[in-house]
Amino acid sequence: MKIDFDGIQAFVVIAELGGFSKAAEHLHVTQTALTRRVQKLESYLGLRLLDRTTRYVELTAVGREFLPQAKAIVGEMTLAVGRLKDMSKHARGSFTLACVPTMASHVLPAVIRRYMESHPGNRVRLIDTTAFEVRDAVLHGQAEIGIGIPTERHPELLETPLLEEPLMFFCRQEHPLSDRKSVTWSDMRETELVVVGSMTATRVFMDYQLAKRGISLSGAYEVQHHATAISLVAAGVGTAILPASTLEEGARPGVCRIPLVSPIVKRKITILRRKNNTLSPAANAFFELLKEHAQAKPARE
Repeated sequence: MKIDFDGIQAFVVIAELGGFSKAAEHLHVTQTALTRRVQKLESYLGLRLLDRTTRYVELTAVGREFLPQAKAIVGEMTLAVGRLKDMSKHARGSFTLACVPTMASHVLPAVIRRYMESHPGNRVRLIDTTAFEVRDAVLHGQAEIGIGIPTERHPELLETPLLEEPLMFFCRQEHPLSDRKSVTWSDMRETELVVVGSMTATRVFMDYQLAKRGISLSGAYEVQHHATAISLVAAGVGTAILPASTLEEGARPGVCRIPLVSPIVKRKITILRRKNNTLSPAANAFFELLKEHAQAKPARE
């Protein structure tokens, strides 16, 4: 059923203002155009809503019965359109963001704080998960924006570079390698590593570099989250190879963060979104803020 909103609006304004002339002026249309709107509505309904002569306009019995409902329709539509215009103008609303845990805990808080300052009242739902699940969340519409590590390219996804950060070596201050200014991948023969799960991008990078040097993992501990690996390092269980953003320099007393070289291996962080999906105003405002962050900090050292 096609709803004739223009006709309903014309009927309500005529009833409220008491005539076609005032109603036409209020709606910024000609009286002829206004008459056509009402006639079209009456023709669709098969009922007369207004009795009109050259001297007066009066609601019919059906018109009087319909008027409260018509006012409600116009009121709801006006309110809904107003909310959408406000949403567009001020980027109001809520959205879901999927993000890998290291970004969620170390990079995003500052960006979210800026976002909340510029868009008070907006709501961000955060899903912190693996890079593969971030991609799937965006792909299947569970999140409007994703922040993760590039995996297999998908034709329905757009990737925008956010930042690059190196993998680094983490150990206790008492460890034999702790006084080095840098360590190499070959040095990993001498240490027991706490490793992250095989489905993480960090593990993929690490396995590749170690395999090239004929180094097999001797670690007895495998964890799923970088934060857990850092806790085990802090407890003296072992060492770890993790992204720089996992722990800022000096943030954990007793834990050293040492550059890992020969080669320096960087992981790329990208912003993901659906290729043919328009972001909501709230999500788009956050996306623009992320791009500003990327331009301000193009790389992490």
